[in-house]
Amino acid sequence: MTPRRTPAHGRPPGVDVGGSIVQLRAAGVGVVVDLGGGTLPRVLHWGADLGPLDPGALAALRTGARPTPLGFPVDGEVEIAVLPEQSAGYLGAPGLSGHRDGADFSTAFRVAAARLEHGSDGAQRLVVDAADEHAGLELRLVLELTAQGLVRQQARLTSTGRGVFTVDGLLLTLPVPARATELLDFTGRHLRERSPQRTAFTHGARLRENRRGRTGYDAAHVLVAGVAGFAHRHGEVWGVHVAWSGNHRSLAERSHYNPGLLGGGELLLPGEVRLTPGESYTTPWLYGSHGHGLDALAARFHEWMRARPQHPRRPRPVVANTWEAVYFQHDLERLTDLADAAAAVGVERFVLDDGWFGSRRDDSTGLGDWFVSAEAWPDGLGPLVEHVTGLGMEFGLWVEPEMVNPDSDVARAHPDWMLRAPSRLPREARHQQVLDLGRPEAFAYILERLDALLTEYPIAYLKWDHNRDLVDAGHGSRGVGGVHGQTRAVYRLLDELRALHPGVEVESCSSGGGRVDLEILERTDRVWTSDCIDALERQQIQRWTNLLVPLEVMGAHVGSGSAHSTGRRHPLSFRAGTALFGHLGVEWDLREADADERAELAAWIGLYKEVRSLLHTGVAVHADVADPAYDVHGVVAQDGSDALFAVVATATSAAYPTGRVTFPGLDPEASYHLRPQAPGDVVDGVASGSLVLPWWTPEGVWLPGRVLAEVGVEAPVLFPERLVLLRATRG
Repeated sequence: MTPRRTPAHGRPPGVDVGGSIVQLRAAGVGVVVDLGGGTLPRVLHWGADLGPLDPGALAALRTGARPTPLGFPVDGEVEIAVLPEQSAGYLGAPGLSGHRDGADFSTAFRVAAARLEHGSDGAQRLVVDAADEHAGLELRLVLELTAQGLVRQQARLTSTGRGVFTVDGLLLTLPVPARATELLDFTGRHLRERSPQRTAFTHGARLRENRRGRTGYDAAHVLVAGVAGFAHRHGEVWGVHVAWSGNHRSLAERSHYNPGLLGGGELLLPGEVRLTPGESYTTPWLYGSHGHGLDALAARFHEWMRARPQHPRRPRPVVANTWEAVYFQHDLERLTDLADAAAAVGVERFVLDDGWFGSRRDDSTGLGDWFVSAEAWPDGLGPLVEHVTGLGMEFGLWVEPEMVNPDSDVARAHPDWMLRAPSRLPREARHQQVLDLGRPEAFAYILERLDALLTEYPIAYLKWDHNRDLVDAGHGSRGVGGVHGQTRAVYRLLDELRALHPGVEVESCSSGGGRVDLEILERTDRVWTSDCIDALERQQIQRWTNLLVPLEVMGAHVGSGSAHSTGRRHPLSFRAGTALFGHLGVEWDLREADADERAELAAWIGLYKEVRSLLHTGVAVHADVADPAYDVHGVVAQDGSDALFAVVATATSAAYPTGRVTFPGLDPEASYHLRPQAPGDVVDGVASGSLVLPWWTPEGVWLPGRVLAEVGVEAPVLFPERLVLLRATRG
C-alpha cells in the first residue's frame, strides 16, 4: 500500500468553535459535541432534536451529564471521545491501534483547531484538527450532520514523526443511551443475504468482523441498537453502517461505566497501512441514523441517497437479464428470439450475461480475456446489439473485471498479476483467482479493455460482478496484505471508467448481494440484491436490504415458474408482485412462456411503469403485523397523495379468517380510497370462490388515514406464498 500524501496542516473555511460545545440540528435529529478540555470531541447527545439551546443551556447539559467519579479505571471520570483513547482511561476497544516499531502504541491527542462549516448541500460539518506531538501524529476528524439527519464521521491520520507508523486499525464511534437494550444486525450466505438476528445489548463487546475482502453476505449491514421490542413503526433506534467494500468491523460495546457505543471502521490486515513522514490514512465513512422505528431510520438513508447529484433520476428501465434463460449457451438466433420475447412484454433494457468472451463456455476458463469470443460470436456482438437497440431496448453487458481464471490467456501471460502470498496462490473459488488491480499494468489492462468495449458498442449498462471472497490476498512478491489496496483500486477503476463514459450505468453484483454498501453505491446505480430470485426468499432479502438502500437501486427480477436456486414453484402473481418493489427485471426464458403467462407478465410490467415514479421517490413503509404468517409493506408518496401496499402471506396462519391489517404512513387527517390494485387484485386462497370478503371490490372503501393506520381492514384469506396489492389514493 502506498498511502496518500497530504499536507499535515491546513484548515477549511468556517467558524472557529474550538473549546466550545457545538449543537447540530437537522430533520428532527440533534447532535451535541463537547470540544472543551483540549481532548478529542465527545458526543454528549445523539438522538431526537433538543430544540435550540443557548450556551448556558449547553453548558448545563454538559454539567448534568457528568457522572459521579466512581468505578472508573482511573481517578475521576472517563470521557469517551468519538475516537476512544486509553490515555483518557477508556479500556474498551481503542479508536487507534498502531505503533512506530513498537513505540507510540498509545496516543493522547489534543485539539489544535475546530471549525464549523455549512455545506451547499445543507450539511453541517464539524472539522477538528488534533495532534499528539510525542507520538508524531496528526488527526483530522470530520463529523457531519446531513440535511436528512444522518450523522457521518471520517478520520484522516497523518504521520509527522520519524520512521514508519503502522496503522493496525482506526475505529470511530457514536454513543447510545442506556435505554437501548436490544441489538439488531444481520448475517447470511449466498442465496440468503441479510438475514436478521437480535441479541440483548449487554455488557461487553459485540464485534462483527468481515474478512471476505468484499462487503459480504453476512456483514452487519446496519448495526442497530434500540429500546426493547423496537420494530418498523415503533421504538427508538440508533444504527450505524460502515461504508466500505472491503474488510471492515462493526462494534457495539457497553460496560458498567459506558452506557453504550456503536462504531465501525476498516479491518486492516497486518502491515497494509504503514505511514512514512507526511503520509496519511483516511478511514471509510461511518454513517449513523436515528429514528422512532426502523422505517424512520431507513428513510434518512434513502433521502440522503436520493439527494446526491449522481443518484439515478430517469425512470428505472425494465431489465431482461439472460443468465437464467440461457446460462452459457450463447448464439445469435437464441438470443435474438429472447430479445423479441422480452420487447413484446415491455422490457426496456436487455443484458447479455456471462459467456460472451474468450474461451468462456463454462465457469472454468477465459475469465479475464475481455475480447468478444469468435467461437460464440463470429460476427462480434454487433448483430445482437443492433437487433436489441432496433427493438427500442438498451443493451447491457456482464463483466467481472476484478477476477481471472488461471485457465485464461491473461493469467498464462501474467501469472504475477494475481493477488497472492509470495510463496503460493490462494485456493481457487469458482475456478477463480483475483486480479491484483494494485499493479499498475493490471489496472491499465482492465481499464483499456472496458473502455474499448464501451467505445465499440453502444452499451448503456454494465452488470459488474465479483464472484469470490479474497482469501490469502496479498500483493505477491511485496509480501504485504492486499485487500485495502485492492478496494481502493476498484474504486479508482470505477471512477476513471465513469469519467470516460459518464452515460453508462453500473450495477454492483457480487455473487448476488455480496457487495451492498454506501461506498460502492457512490460509483454504481444499482445493486443485485441476491442470486436467489425465489419470491419467498426475496420477501425477506429485499425487506432488509431496503433498511439501507431505496427500492430504485435494488435489482428485483421475475424468475421462471420454478425457482432455479430453491426448486420452489410460485404463481406469476407472487413472483411479479415481489419483484415490483424494486428495480424490476425479468430473468426467465420467455421463449418457453405460454401466451397467458406473457400477457400476465406484460400486465405486471405495465403496472410497474405506471407506479415506478411512486415506488422510486416515495417513503418505504412496513406494518408491524402481529401475525407471523403475514407481512404488509408498501410505498407512500412524499406528499401522502398516493400509496401502493402489498399484503403477503408467507405461511399458513393460526388465525382463520386472517384478521385485520393496517397501512402505515398515510396522512392521518386525509380520507383515502382503498381498493384492490390490478393485476394484483386476484385472491388466490380458500376464500377466492363463493366466500367473498365484503369490501374487496373495485369500489373498495373510503377511510381516514388514521383509521387505516390504527384499525385497518380485514385482509383476504390467502394461500401461503401469495400476495395481493392495494392502492390508497387521497380524496
